Amino acid sequence: MRAALSLILAACLAASFGTPGHAANVTTDADVAAIRQVVQQFQTAIVAHDGKTLGSLFMPEGGAWRSALDETTYAAAKSRNPAAPRTMPSTWQDFAGFVQRSTKPIEERFHDVRIDTNGTVASVWFDFEFLEEGKVTNRGSETWQLVRTDDGWKINAMLYSIGH
Repeated sequence: MRAALSLILAACLAASFGTPGHAANVTTDADVAAIRQVVQQFQTAIVAHDGKTLGSLFMPEGGAWRSALDETTYAAAKSRNPAAPRTMPSTWQDFAGFVQRSTKPIEERFHDVRIDTNGTVASVWFDFEFLEEGKVTNRGSETWQLVRTDDGWKINAMLYSIGH
């Protein structure tokens, strides 16, 4: 009996060593610092009206970009136009073009930036204010999904709320 139990235990141990494990990705300070640099480059490119640098921070294809109106802003939009959508798709290319063409001073300020990463993918969440000519034109919360590429961290998707 003891020999049979030993054989079963040995078989279980051997099987567990033969099963591919999932290595845990470890967040490093270097990953978080590199992602913070993407956040800083994003803000700097807006102020500089540098659509090219802004575009370089995104995955070249795929991804998503969507805005969503908060309740107050949505109610105001619906009162002006009953067909007003609550959410609106766009692209990073449209935003980079807007930044490049803007003749007014523009800026996006980020507050309470939170970064979560496993070293391969990451999410960034923050509250923001978008300013034109020094005046807040909208504010809300924004989240990015990033992926580590051979060229560093790139934004793959963006979702943000719009409020006043």
